[in-house]
Amino acid sequence: QPAPLPERLIGADPVFYLRWKIGAWSGAGAGPFDPRALAEYERCFADPAAIHAMCEDYRAAASIDLEHDRADLAHRIECPVHVLWGERGLVNRLFTPISDWQARTLPGVSGRTTPGGHYVPEEAPEVLADEMFGFFGASLL
Repeated sequence: QPAPLPERLIGADPVFYLRWKIGAWSGAGAGPFDPRALAEYERCFADPAAIHAMCEDYRAAASIDLEHDRADLAHRIECPVHVLWGERGLVNRLFTPISDWQARTLPGVSGRTTPGGHYVPEEAPEVLADEMFGFFGASLL
C-alpha cells in the first residue's frame, strides 16, 4: 500500500520541503542554522520512516492530542515556568503565552518574546542562554 499523500509529497523532495518549512517558520530561511545541523536535518528528512513519524505527529496534534489535552486540564504545573517565543512567530501572532501558561500553573509565569520566529535556539542563541541562566541561575553550572 502506498504512503499517504502528504508523505509522498514530502518524500518527493524532502530537502525542498525542509528548507521551505524552515524559511516559512523562521522568516530568515536556513541562515540561522549551523550548516552541520542543517545537513543532519536534511539527512534525516530523506528517511521515509522520519517523514512518516513527522506526519504522524501532525495527525496526532489534530486528533488524540486534543483528547489528551482535555483530560489533562484538571492538572496544574507545580513549578515556576519561564516561557520564550519568537516575536515573528505564530505563537506571538495567535496566543498570549504568559497568560496562557498562567492558566496551567500554580506558581508564577515569567517570559518574553525573542528576536526571530519559530526557532528560538537557532535564531536567538545568546538571548536563550541569558534567559536560561537568569531563570535557572547557578543550577545550570
